[in-house]
This record gives sequence, C-alpha cells and structure tokens, in this order.
Amino acid sequence: MVQVLIDKAKILIEALPYIQRFRDKTVVIKYGGNAMVDEELRASFAVDVVLLETIGVKPIIVHGGGPQIGETLERLQIPTRFERGLRVTDDATMEVVEMVLGGTVNREIVNLVNRGGGRAIGLTGNDGGLLRVRRRDHEGADLGRVGEVVAVDPDPIRAVADAGFIPVVAPIGADSEGLAHNVNADEAAGAIAEALGAEKLMLLTDVEGVLDTQGTLVRQLTESEAAKQLAEGTIQGGMIPKVECCLAALHGGVGRTHIVDGRVLHAVLLEIFTDGGVGTLLTR
Repeated sequence: MVQVLIDKAKILIEALPYIQRFRDKTVVIKYGGNAMVDEELRASFAVDVVLLETIGVKPIIVHGGGPQIGETLERLQIPTRFERGLRVTDDATMEVVEMVLGGTVNREIVNLVNRGGGRAIGLTGNDGGLLRVRRRDHEGADLGRVGEVVAVDPDPIRAVADAGFIPVVAPIGADSEGLAHNVNADEAAGAIAEALGAEKLMLLTDVEGVLDTQGTLVRQLTESEAAKQLAEGTIQGGMIPKVECCLAALHGGVGRTHIVDGRVLHAVLLEIFTDGGVGTLLTR
C-alpha cells in the first residue's frame, strides 16, 4: 500500500517541473477524432483540460466535426462530395456546417468540460471577427465555401480566458463580406496558436504520431528534420498537412507543437507532463 502511494508521489514529482514551466502559458488543443466520440476518451479529455486550467495553464480548445457533419448531411439527404480530400461546401452544406459545428458539437464540448468541473464558453470564428478567411483555391478545384485563414483577432478568446472560462472554438470563419466559410480545424488551431503566442499547439489524432519508414513512432523532430522527411516522402498521407500545420505554427512563433495519439486515455496530460509523452514533439 505504501509503495503505491510512493509511486503516485513519483508521478507528481516527474510532473512538477512541467507544471512550473507551463503555468500561465497558453496551450491550444485541436480536439477531434476518436477522442471526440468514444465516451471514455471524452471524459478523460474533459478532466485533462480542467486539470490544466486548475493548475494555471490556459487551455484553448479548437474542435473539428467532420463525421458529425457527414452524418447530418446524410440524414437530411443532402449530397456531399470531396475534391482532393476536402469537402466541397455549397450553400446548403454550409448551413449544415454552421448548425453542426457552431451549434451541436460546440455545445456538446462546452457541456462536457462543464460536467468535468470546468467552466467553458463556446465561440465560432465569426464571433468578434476572430477568424478572417478567403475562399481556398486548392489546385484549381472549386471547393465552394471552404476558407483559408488570412488573419486572426485573438481578442474574443483572450476576453473569455481572462474572465476565467475555457474557450471552445468552432472553425468557422468569415470573408471580407461577412460570408461564413468552413475552415480546417488543424489550420484554425495553428493560426489561433500563432495569434495568441501560445507555448504549445497540440493536434489530437487517431494515430500514434509521425512514423518512420519501419512504422516506429518518431518521438521528436526539429523543423529541419521534419522538412527533410516531407521532401523525401517519409511523411505521407494525412500526416502531411498535420506536420505542415505544426511547422507553420513554429515558424509563426509557437513554442512547441505536438501530434498526439488521442486514442490514449489522458493523452493531453501524458504529453505535457511526462518525460516520454504519447506522440511526436516538433520543435524549432
């Protein structure tokens, strides 16, 4: 029994320097994938975020919702298609995106954090001109109302965080005419992290992290190492935009970026407060 208590004390001692380092620092977490739909993972994520806020870290949640959008479109019998992996977003689809991301999913996450003992407030990129976008031109494909972030006004997020609440941001932005656009959640999280001068950007995924050619997890990469692996084709598929997002955030002033296995219970805490972590750390 005493040894169990000693082991718990060792865990706290291991976490202490990280707690001291990240107190009063901003951590932007892109929340999505399995961590968003599995009940046990949802509960552990909520506890992680509340614990961060309780010990003085400033967590900012930016969430996705692609599967939920797809399910709603199917239920409403609205046809959907993809161009080069991106959902084509016409006016009817955009109505669903706003309803699902800015409404259903955002409220669910706010309630999840509140039930975990925290205090959260939901925002969309439209609120206070938070996310300003232009229509994305993706290799000549017409994607409709899919936005590329061109500017971020972090004041709405700061106002919520400074008031003692955890901001939960839906990735919807507005163009120069105020027209709403769908924004990739990783891109939105990276841009927000840059604008806030965040200490960390964490992207929760459904894989271990960046893998080498033998399929082994790469625990740490510098900017130059990651760029080399991208050029050589070692990093492939859906991991490419995530790594590019992390590199852009580092270039924009974010301290460190992480690609984290969101299928692991308490993945956020394990990545921040332990020596080993549960994903890939990308640094300057």
